[in-house]
Amino acid sequence: MIGAVLLLAALVVAPGARADMPYPDDDPFYAAPAGLDGDPAGAVLDSRPISVLGLPLPVLGWQLQYRTTDSAGAAIADMATVMVPATPWLAPGGRPLLSYQIAEDSLGTRCAPSFALRGGRDFSIVNTVLDVPFLAEAMRRGWAVVVSDYEGPQSRFFDGVNSGRAVLDGVRAAKSFVPLAITADSPLGAFGYSGGAFATLWAMQLRASYAPDLMFAGVTSGGVPANIPAIARGVDGGYQAGLAVLILIALARDDPGSGLAATLNDQGRALMTQEATACGGDLVVHHLFRHVDQYSDTPDLLGQPAFERAAGRQELGGRAPDVPLYLYHSNADDVVPVAGFSALVDRYCALGANLTAIHSTVAGHNPAAIVESWGAMNFLADRFAGRPVVPGCTVR
Repeated sequence: MIGAVLLLAALVVAPGARADMPYPDDDPFYAAPAGLDGDPAGAVLDSRPISVLGLPLPVLGWQLQYRTTDSAGAAIADMATVMVPATPWLAPGGRPLLSYQIAEDSLGTRCAPSFALRGGRDFSIVNTVLDVPFLAEAMRRGWAVVVSDYEGPQSRFFDGVNSGRAVLDGVRAAKSFVPLAITADSPLGAFGYSGGAFATLWAMQLRASYAPDLMFAGVTSGGVPANIPAIARGVDGGYQAGLAVLILIALARDDPGSGLAATLNDQGRALMTQEATACGGDLVVHHLFRHVDQYSDTPDLLGQPAFERAAGRQELGGRAPDVPLYLYHSNADDVVPVAGFSALVDRYCALGANLTAIHSTVAGHNPAAIVESWGAMNFLADRFAGRPVVPGCTVR
């Protein structure tokens, strides 16, 4: 993590977004082509080579525009970044492909991983850069990686179906992209932490119905955002109160039928406009120690039925992923209460999942992400090597 912080500092103090590096909303490459309905899910619509992070790294990279389907069933154009080490794959079988979900946690496309991974330069890249050590570890192991902008062109934070479909179609796009050289015997895996775990597990819950053509050897997720109201209540009024604001805005914007937007007062409606394209990091800085109740004349906004309805539609656990899972969470997570994780594990186990769940003794959301990532990466390596998992649930 120290290395990531130093890299972040180096990138942010470098000159701002270059003249040849427009934000996604201003970049013609992101514009959706006509006739998307006629393209199959996961079809590559366009591609361009990139220098990963805008640096001379020993990694080959491309951006892919691909077709996916949003939660309303509409065809949309999304973006994925694919990367592969410049060295040949020498182990048996095809080079593994890892679908890596960064915690996008945003309300605007300037916060999308694709902007940062192409070399974007401002505070919006912070979440992506914090995941650089884990991406580097995947590269060190020789794996190809696909990173989708799973929130899509409308930046729909905590939209499970939208995120899950975008992840699965990003994998389809990467598999079919010839320069990446993914073969029929290349095993598939997925990895996500925090917001990235939300997208990863939604994808796995949808896999059987939406993408039965994709078979995953193993999937890891940590710091899992389960029980969304508990997350919002836990950070409300604290130093990470901006995350409660992020959840409130996203649910109100993405689910107008919930009635949540109608509970906001004038200050709340102004908030929706002022922060319409904010990144999670922006909101944490802007809303230190604030309470979301100031944005509504209804007391206990986070306990209101409208909030509960909107959050409930996005909760994980509706079905069990039918892939081998390795899940981990700090018992003293300061952002995502562990009780929600424990309940989700119990739910998955009751539904017949094959999983290993680690209740980490490492205190804190970010420290656990670092320490427990080694076990997660090794789990994926074992699955890629064809080593079998113990069936059923192992919880420790």
